[in-house]
Amino acid sequence: MPVGTRGTIKAVLATQIEQIGFEVVLGNTYHLMLRPGVETIQSLGGLHGFTGWKRNMLTDSGGYQVMSLGATYSDKGAVFRSIYDGSIHEVTPERATLLQENIGADIAMVLDVCTNLPAGRDEVARAMELTHSWAKRARSAKTRNDQAQFGIVQGGVEQDLRRESAQFISSIGFEGLAIGGLAVGESREAMLESIDSVMKDLPTDVPRYLMGVGDPIGVIEAISRGVDMFDCVAPSRVARHGQAMTFEGKLHLKNLKFARDSRPIEDDCPCVACQRFPRALIRHLVTVGEPSGGTLLTLHNLTFMYRLVERARQSIRSGTLNALAGSIRAAWSN
Repeated sequence: MPVGTRGTIKAVLATQIEQIGFEVVLGNTYHLMLRPGVETIQSLGGLHGFTGWKRNMLTDSGGYQVMSLGATYSDKGAVFRSIYDGSIHEVTPERATLLQENIGADIAMVLDVCTNLPAGRDEVARAMELTHSWAKRARSAKTRNDQAQFGIVQGGVEQDLRRESAQFISSIGFEGLAIGGLAVGESREAMLESIDSVMKDLPTDVPRYLMGVGDPIGVIEAISRGVDMFDCVAPSRVARHGQAMTFEGKLHLKNLKFARDSRPIEDDCPCVACQRFPRALIRHLVTVGEPSGGTLLTLHNLTFMYRLVERARQSIRSGTLNALAGSIRAAWSN
């Protein structure tokens, strides 16, 4: 799922994302509630009318954002300052649920408490306990039957806490379950161990969503463990800095060696960048700061991620997922 934090993926249009094939994009409730505001979005027909995206949209509650901005927490909710004007705001599990219902998200995440890692066990346990309490309140506050609500598993890299959280969140009856609080400072090994610890406690009849992970190795490792959904800003973010993602690894197109390279970024890629333009032109565009360079690389990187997940689906059907995972590890380990 590409991430459109403020309602759109940077540098590309909703129609271009549709053409790649994506069915879900993300928006962020924290940013949207501050600018342009829930009332504005409602007046324009909700997220779909406002953004022009006609397929499904998932909104994060903003839990990660308020954590990263130094929010204060209580049993009631979280208090934080706006990054735009410094104003003080409070968000509770009930308010986060209402905001996402009002803006018309198709999939809404409950408000949770995320901790940066490494963190002490007591801090992680307190965050998990608040997340559990808030999850029950968010479920009780839900009123829209046409909106799926996902609970979030916390517990840091404490394996017993992760299992406890997975069992508790699974018992509430959410339409989907997310593994949160990872890719926030821990090692890849610790992340994968944390995923392993919860998978058998997450039911298989609802989607299982690993939040904030979008590097090829992380995605393929998680798919191998039974995860269904992913999001990350990385493919579009690195594109704007000149990095292309390929099945042979990453290409830093600002490198001088690409200045006269007539090849496409990737030979068999169907994206417009690969079908129409040589590496040399794209390098020139990103080097001189021409925005179209970022657009072309964003479309390529998102196409790569879409193809990666499609190859994973095909390899599951054919029994060759281990081989695909091995090739991705080899290409992306450096």
